[in-house]
This record gives sequence, structure tokens and C-alpha cells, in this order.
Amino acid sequence: MRSISFPVARALGVFLGLTSLSAAGPSTARAGRPAYPESPVHEVADTLHGHVLIDPYRWLENDTSAAVRQWTDSQNRFTRQYLDNFPGRAALAQRLRKVYELTVTSRPNLEGRTLFYSRRAGDQNQPIVHVRGPGERGPDRVLLDPNTLSSDGTVAVDWMYPSPDGAMLAYGTSASGSEKSTLHVRRTDTAKDLPDAIPNTSFASVAWAPDGKSFLYTRHPARGEVPEGEEVFHEQVFEHRLGADPARDSLVYAGEGRPIQETRSVSTSADRRWVFLETSLDWAKNDLYARPAGSRGPFTPIAVGLDGETHADAWGGKLYLLSNVGAPRFHILTLDPVKPDLQSAKELIPEQQGVIESFRIAGGSLAVAMTEKAVSRVLLFGLDGTLKKEIPLPALGSVDDLTGEPEAKALYFSFTSFVYPPAVYRCDLERGTLEPIEKVSPGLDPADFETREEWVTSKDGTRVPIFLVHKKGLAMDGNRPTLLTAYGGFNVSEQPSFSPSAIPWLEAGGVYADACLRGGGEFGRAWHEAGRLEHKQNVFDDFAAAAEWLVKQGITRPERLAGRGGSNGGLLMGAALTQRPELFGAIVCQVPLLDMIRYHRFSIARYWVPEYGSSEDPRQFDFLLAYSPYQNVHAGTRYPATLLTAAESDSRVAPLHARKMTALLQAKTGGDAPILIRIESKAGHGAGKPTAKRVEEAVDVLSFLMMQLGISPG
Repeated sequence: MRSISFPVARALGVFLGLTSLSAAGPSTARAGRPAYPESPVHEVADTLHGHVLIDPYRWLENDTSAAVRQWTDSQNRFTRQYLDNFPGRAALAQRLRKVYELTVTSRPNLEGRTLFYSRRAGDQNQPIVHVRGPGERGPDRVLLDPNTLSSDGTVAVDWMYPSPDGAMLAYGTSASGSEKSTLHVRRTDTAKDLPDAIPNTSFASVAWAPDGKSFLYTRHPARGEVPEGEEVFHEQVFEHRLGADPARDSLVYAGEGRPIQETRSVSTSADRRWVFLETSLDWAKNDLYARPAGSRGPFTPIAVGLDGETHADAWGGKLYLLSNVGAPRFHILTLDPVKPDLQSAKELIPEQQGVIESFRIAGGSLAVAMTEKAVSRVLLFGLDGTLKKEIPLPALGSVDDLTGEPEAKALYFSFTSFVYPPAVYRCDLERGTLEPIEKVSPGLDPADFETREEWVTSKDGTRVPIFLVHKKGLAMDGNRPTLLTAYGGFNVSEQPSFSPSAIPWLEAGGVYADACLRGGGEFGRAWHEAGRLEHKQNVFDDFAAAAEWLVKQGITRPERLAGRGGSNGGLLMGAALTQRPELFGAIVCQVPLLDMIRYHRFSIARYWVPEYGSSEDPRQFDFLLAYSPYQNVHAGTRYPATLLTAAESDSRVAPLHARKMTALLQAKTGGDAPILIRIESKAGHGAGKPTAKRVEEAVDVLSFLMMQLGISPG
């Protein structure tokens, strides 16, 4: 495996009167209450496990309905008129454009002494893929510019895999944020595509053959090959030879008899001698197989049916395994690939105080990326397991995409932090020096801000880390506008990272807080397990504890505290506003899951049943119903000002969640705080969104937050 990063699938009060907004629709509300567009009630009753559930807005689940389109248009007009009233909007937009124009580099990959990386500068909508080398130090060349693939910048590069000699690049593109990728192959010397094009390769993995003339890859079935709606499942492994008709590609692994939502991925080892196959039905577990590169024989089981994750690379006649089986924070083992009996595996690097996230064999060393107390460390070990040194990082931050070659003398990785835009760094493994691969103007001075890590105590006594970022020397007077964000799920570690939209907030005197909740991967498997399935309520309790701590510490007060989160973090925001509405002055709930009784019926959400559970199971139904935001909205409760966002091309979380929740909150809230929804066209879950659309969304979100919390652009 060329870069080991896991798991396989992993996969964001000043009230202005609205009495003059006649275009928003007829008002049936009392004075002072926003005149929301009409949301007709058509009740549907479901009986599940002895419970009768009434859904008043089931009709809003239909993406193709004319009535839903009319509702969406009227809600978008209403939101537009509200947000456009913010007096500081023009200044905010100007500053955000400058921040988003900062040059960022990311996604490094070194193959055949050729460095591939992405770079976005200025007002470019999509990052451009650059290539440097052969020889690493050669001049940069543009290899692939997605900005030329559409007039509005909505075609994006989803993923890319260079060939072993760096001569070819397999990459996927999709339109409008859909992530419905088509695989292409491009020559690096001519920057021209081969005729090969393979559709249905969403979230694909690619394992090149040593000679670069073929590769294994994963793809989904085409429409009509499986029952309707199952095209997002049934992932299979095929072999493609360059120049051949993809329709005739040979099937390598079908997973016959396995559940349709099992994920599969393939990769090659550092020594090019092995191909690895990983399969998974659970975010916390996987099965690992291997076979010699070029072989057409069966895959040999390496770690199958175990209670945990195991991932592999190979070099020098050894398998190197990263596993949390029996070591919740992961350890690294070695094993003979010819006789891969785990009972004979030797521990090379024991479990550390932090969580080992990934490793890379580079320059005769094992480069290990670790998360400790929710920040990244990079350590160099000898191939005998002896610690050599730690690579000093620019600040408390996050490291991703470790890349290098076993006999090269450099290690590359992406680094980011709250006030450090993403950049690719090169570490000279002989001298131990670290430098960005290119010098760019940062656009802001990190010295103007301070970041510190604190700890809060959750409801059950668990200590939870929280990062605070603000202007240096800013007085904490108990009245600071504060934006609290978090995620808490899928074993994803919430680490310091750059959010362009946070910069104007900080410059205006706001406090930015990021909490690392249970359900994430910050402290290993036990931390994840404590925040999923029947333990999901712990995540919401952790977030509430972080909010309470910000108030008790004299930083802010509830009226000037906002929460923001997306996707699984959007579910978190839904729980925060339904369980603890009095704690927040505003909530921004982006591309969220909110109807947890029906979520698994839509899009790819059945993949997430191991994380959340399913209402089809009586026991799981009980805990889902207890916290599902849509089923826990109560008439007369004064809910905080809320902005929900969704995207029409979202292939991960269906926009129906945000639509239904908006209608319900508008109808049931007992307060006058606005409940708004922003539904975007030609956009998806977030990946591949062009810069212009990112800026537009950021302006709307910050306009909303600043209006509610009484803050103006700095």
C-alpha cells in the first residue's frame, strides 16, 4: 500500500424584521415572527415496533416533485432576502475572497521519483494537479487543470493514483459535486489522456501493476445491472489493461454471497511485489488479503474475521502491518508474506501514547504519523523499530498524506492548522530539515492569533479536549461572540485545520472553538466506540459540556454562542438545537442527517448502519428515536436561530433531511428567531465544490452568524 491512511471509506442576536418581504409568501404568524413560506402538512403514519410515528412532511422527501421544487425555490428566496439585509455583507465578501485566494497545496504523492500534488491559487475554482520531476527537484509542470473541464468550475478531480514509474496518472472526475466519478488515464510526459474512460468509479481505489500497463480498480454497477437504487452498492474489483475496452475488463473480486454494502479497496505495496485487498462492513473492522503482483490466483487471507482493523505494506521481504487488534491505539507488526500466519507476527513498534494513524516506508525508515492529544506528530523509526527522531512541525496542527519511496531521501506530507493554510512540506530524511515545497505569501500572520488546547468535563466525567483560537491578547469578558464546531463520529479525528471562513470571524474579535468529541478517532478505538450506536448520546453530551464550559469560563454567554457542523456534524447540530436550545444563540446545520428513523433508506446511507444502527432493529430503533432530531422537535419550544444547508447533487446525505427539518422547525418553534434553509444547485456534499461557490456559501453562513450574534466584519 503506497500510503497507509485508514479506514478504507474515510469518507462542516440581532434580528432584522422581515415584515416587508412580501415575496416570501403569506404570513399566518403573530407579529415579529418571520413570515415563512407555506409548508403544507400531509401526515403519514408509520407503526414501528409498537410506536406510531406521524411524519407531517414526508412529501418533502421527493427530489423530483414539482411541489418540492416550488417549496425549495420559495424557501431559497426567503433566505436570500433575509441574508442580503446584513449591512456588513459587502465587506465580508471582499475579505472572504481574499482568504480563499490564498495559495494552498495538498495531496502529495511520490512515485518513480516524480512528485504529484494539487495546487490552487488566486480565484481558481479547482486545484490544479502539478507534477515535479523525475528527480523531485525538477521544475513544476501542469499535468491536469480541472478548471478547463467546465465553464463554471463544477467539474472536479475526485481522486488520483500515479503509476509506479510516474509515467501515468489514473484519476477520477465528476460534475456538480456528485462524486459520481469517471476514471481516466493521463500520460505525465504529454499531459494527454489515453482513450481509456471507465464510468461508475465513485470513491475508486487503483492498484497499478509493476510494469504500469494495467491496474486493478474498484467500480460500481451501471444503472440497470442491479435493482434500482442499489447502484451505489455492489462494489467489485476489476482488472483493466491500458487500451482495452473497459466493458471487457475481467472481474477479479465479486464478493459473492457477501452483503451488498460491503466496501472493497485495492492497493500495491512499496516494493511492488504485492497487491492488497481490503473488505469491510463496519467502520471499526476490516478483512485483509494479499496476492503477488501480476498473479491471477486467489487472494491469501492475512487478517480475516478479527475484531479490529489491520492494514499492510511490504518491503525487504517483510509485511508491515498496522493493526489495532489487541492494541486500541494501533501498533506495527512484521510478518513473512510467504507464510502470513498472524500467530508468528512480531511487534515492531508497540502501541504508543498517541494513536498511530498511518505509516510510510521512506528513505530506509518508517515514517509514522500519530495523533496525540488531538494534534499530529511525525516520528521516524528505523526498520528495526528503533526511534530515530521526531520531525518538528510548524505549529500544533494536522498532518496528512505521508508519501515517499523506500530508497528516496525525502518524505512529503500535507500540513495545516487553524491559521496555517494547507501546504505540502518536504522533509530531508538525511539532514532532518523541513520546508514547504514552494514559498507562497500566507496572506495572514499566524503570530496575530493564539491557539490553546483546554479540557472540559462531560456529563459522565469524561475529559474532552477543546481548541480555542482568537486574536492575541483578546480579553475574555464573558461576552465574546463564539463559534463552536465539532464532528464526533466515524473514527474521524478532529484536529487543527484551516477554515477560510473562520478568519474573518477571528479578525472581527470572535472566538473560534473546536471540540474533539467521542465518536472520533483522537484517542483510539475505545474513543470511537464510546460515541457510536447505543453510545451516540455521549457525543451530544460532550458538545453540550463544551458549550457550558465556554460560558462558565467567562468567554461568552448563550446568546452569543453559535454551533456549526456538517454531515455527521450536522446531525450533532440537530441534536444540539433539539436537546439544548437554551445553550445557543444560533446554529448552522450543514448537509445534515436529521431523520434517523428513515436515513438508511436514502442514497448511500446504508453504509452507515454500523455507525448509527437501523430503525429496522427493535433495540436500535429505541436509541435512534430517543435522539433523532426530526422526531424530537416539540411545539412551543423557543429554538435558536437556525440556518440549514443542503445541496441538490449530494450523493452522500440526501437533502430531504434539511428540507423536512426546516418545515418542521418553522411550524413548531415558539420563538421569533429565524429558521432558514439554503439549498444549493450544482453542488454536492462538499468535495469538489468550486471556489466561487465556497465563497458564496461562506458569505451567507457568516452573514447569518454575525447577524445573530451581533458582530461586524473587522
